[in-house]
Amino acid sequence: MLPIVLTGQAVLHRPAAPVTVFDATLAELVEKMTASMKAAPGAGLAGPQVGVGLRLFTYDCGPGKRGHVVNPVLERLSTELEEESEGCLSIPGLRFPTPRASQVRVTGVDVDGNPVDVVGDGYLARCFQHETDHLDGVLYVERLGGKVRKQALREIRAAEWAGEASLAPPLTG
Repeated sequence: MLPIVLTGQAVLHRPAAPVTVFDATLAELVEKMTASMKAAPGAGLAGPQVGVGLRLFTYDCGPGKRGHVVNPVLERLSTELEEESEGCLSIPGLRFPTPRASQVRVTGVDVDGNPVDVVGDGYLARCFQHETDHLDGVLYVERLGGKVRKQALREIRAAEWAGEASLAPPLTG
């Protein structure tokens, strides 16, 4: 298992680098990330969440909606936003209503360099957007506005695990 990095760690707050080497080490990383995601349990896990600043994520949003994407590119297919409760393994135990596009497409490659092209809606679309945000150095609470954002930041600072997180750079708001 790989340890999950908590908010405040620098790797979560900067863009991840593209994957350029496709070898057994990458395949092993994806296997470990998948196992760690399932054990957590979570619906997705991005490289930065395990301290690896590379553009890849794993996901498991139900039967037929499992896999991984290396060097993903996200395309929003819908301008319609759905606001649902969202959580994050790097911000454990907290959930907040977060607006997301209702349908997206993710393209990229798998660990062998083969093309990946997945259209997702609903929960899968939310997962793809959440994990792609991680690769861009953005946490879901940074997508919140107004009172909800202020509440989220207060709850993060008050969380029992907050002392474990190096709050540099801190979330602002």
